[in-house]
Amino acid sequence: MIMTPSIVLILCVLLFLLTALYLEWFRPTVTFFIAILGLVVGGVLSPEEAIHGFANEQLAVIILLLIISDIFKKSSVIDVIFNRLFGAHHSYTRFRFSMMTVVASFSAFFNNTPLVAMMMPYVNNWANKREVSASKLLIPLSYAAILGGCVTLIGTSTNLIVNGLAVEAGFEALSIFDFAYAGLPMFLIGVLYLLLFSDRLLPEKETQLDHQLSNRREFFIETQVKAGSQLIGQTVQHAGFRNLKGLYLVEIHRGMQSIAPVSPEEQIQKDDALIFAGETTSVEEIQKQDLGLTLPKMVERMLDTKSSINEIVVSFNSNLIGKKVQDTDFRARFDAAIVAIHRNGEKVSGKIGEVELKAGDVLLVFSGTDFLSRTKNHQAFYVLTHTEEPEQINVTKVAVVFTALISSILLAAFTSISLLTCLSAVLLIAVFMKIVPLNEIRKGLDFDLILLIAFGLALGKGMINSGASIYLADLFLFLNPYLGGFGFLVLIFFVTNILAAYITNKAAVAILFPISVALAMELGLNPIPFILIVSFGAAANFITPIGYQTNLMVYGPGGYSFKDFMKIGLPLTIIYMLVTAFILNYMYLSN
Repeated sequence: MIMTPSIVLILCVLLFLLTALYLEWFRPTVTFFIAILGLVVGGVLSPEEAIHGFANEQLAVIILLLIISDIFKKSSVIDVIFNRLFGAHHSYTRFRFSMMTVVASFSAFFNNTPLVAMMMPYVNNWANKREVSASKLLIPLSYAAILGGCVTLIGTSTNLIVNGLAVEAGFEALSIFDFAYAGLPMFLIGVLYLLLFSDRLLPEKETQLDHQLSNRREFFIETQVKAGSQLIGQTVQHAGFRNLKGLYLVEIHRGMQSIAPVSPEEQIQKDDALIFAGETTSVEEIQKQDLGLTLPKMVERMLDTKSSINEIVVSFNSNLIGKKVQDTDFRARFDAAIVAIHRNGEKVSGKIGEVELKAGDVLLVFSGTDFLSRTKNHQAFYVLTHTEEPEQINVTKVAVVFTALISSILLAAFTSISLLTCLSAVLLIAVFMKIVPLNEIRKGLDFDLILLIAFGLALGKGMINSGASIYLADLFLFLNPYLGGFGFLVLIFFVTNILAAYITNKAAVAILFPISVALAMELGLNPIPFILIVSFGAAANFITPIGYQTNLMVYGPGGYSFKDFMKIGLPLTIIYMLVTAFILNYMYLSN
């Protein structure tokens, strides 16, 4: 096929998209928007085609699934369910097996991101109580959610995006269980692999909270305002405590009162105990100024109230990403002060306020009483270790909604009633039963994900309109004498998986789907396995922490490195690639 100006344009757009996503020039939604805008200006997409993805039925299904998953998350029912399922499983091996099988099973019907978010505090607490390193459990948790999500159409948004692209391209919609033929065997193989090898391949590390508490001299410093100190009567701002190098004022003890977070306008009084967090080597900055403070000592009373110290992890689409701590207004928004930041298992040094936050950062926060209520509806981060009691829930109501959800899925699978209609009915039941307030449903929506999906559908349409999909597919045809159907499925899985691992799975799907379908057409083969293999390649993402949102969620809390994911994830990825390619080739391409 001849290279036309439209093909040149879209190849340039793809190059920009991959480069900008990899180098993190902009937020993913902004990067996709720029790419789609370029295609509209270049005439590859009409304005109507650019926004047509927002009217795609699969996007509506994803929104409904996100809302329903968020309802279960906010109901705190997960603790009730898992306590009953795992309560008797005291051994480490039995807990690993139960956790992975149950999480993978749930993930087949729930969005896996909120599921992992709900499970992380539970797994952390279980590990802490039994003195087991959480790093032995968090990657298996993420991988189990991924394995389960690949079993059904609704298990992961990636599958639904592929289905949406297929419908946009003129194919019949995939059924809910079309993914199960390859996904279910890999669910079983994957869990067995993790049971046999995860304990040997994964590191044993302390959580950041354990490290902070066991090495408290390194981070928490208490000083006291003596009589006659020049600080008495001054505000925290005027005293210069907002600009200390390596130290951060997180709490003031005044008699029986505890003030945290500390306002810049708080006035310092005689006998106040000032609690600083940061590097103890920076204490000299206080001592040199002779401000009338006692020598530093350990913060014993802080250790007596561990529930006020919490770990959170910055989410993959957080609005905190790229902002300095001092610009986030964190204390006012969430009633908490950031006292330490860990990135790739290492504490970030220097002034906390000057640190620019990244996805996957683990933040140690000292929180006030309103912390949990203020963070409940935020997508900015996931709370890992908060120890407050879960809200009281009506188990019967939640059980009714859960039963309705499973029934609706089966009804959509075996009748002509659409999944959108069935899920809408489930949401209506949940609203009428008042499991969560109606106004909180809107707050839990992930608008960044919705935008990425709609833009991804538009990008796929642009590749088809321009002829770039056929042009790129033709480049692979010279391999036809050497590969055959099975070989091409392996190749597509490999390319999709690499792109998803280092860019995003949304971009990988948008780029590889039209190429894969065009390749099937050029080869005269059934396009269905070529559609499914793109989805498996993008969703079965185990080799990097940045390729899949659940991997990123456990990356910081587990203290993992990139090498840890590659070490345990690469063999699983190779197994997944070969097994799914073999099954799809046998089912659809063998005569």
